[in-house]
Amino acid sequence: MPNSSSISEFLLLALADTRQLQLLHFWLLLGIYLAALLGNGLISTAVACDHRLHTPMYFFLLNLALLDLGCISTTLPKAMANALWHTRAISYAGCAAQVFFLLFFFSAEYCLLTMMSYDRYVAICKPLHYGT
Repeated sequence: MPNSSSISEFLLLALADTRQLQLLHFWLLLGIYLAALLGNGLISTAVACDHRLHTPMYFFLLNLALLDLGCISTTLPKAMANALWHTRAISYAGCAAQVFFLLFFFSAEYCLLTMMSYDRYVAICKPLHYGT
């Protein structure tokens, strides 16, 4: 008789055992999430609305803010929901999606930071070749 067991969900490790600490973690995560949303939203709005900021460096900064929004929106809402509703389960598909998106956003951020550093290198070391 073959083994036909399959994994349908994972159990996450709880940040705290008591309800008061779970609520504290929820409020701290909510504050971090809202600060990241506000900061990245302000950067995106400023770069998109001000025509003087339509330069390559600010284009990279806008993309970095959007990638950061994607990065923080991948895992933090599930962590906040787990802390608030006292649950620990995540589905296999949900876990796979979180890992995929987190790796995608992190690798995109690293590539963008590499391009930003090369942009600054060209602007500083070869100013005559750098067009603004």
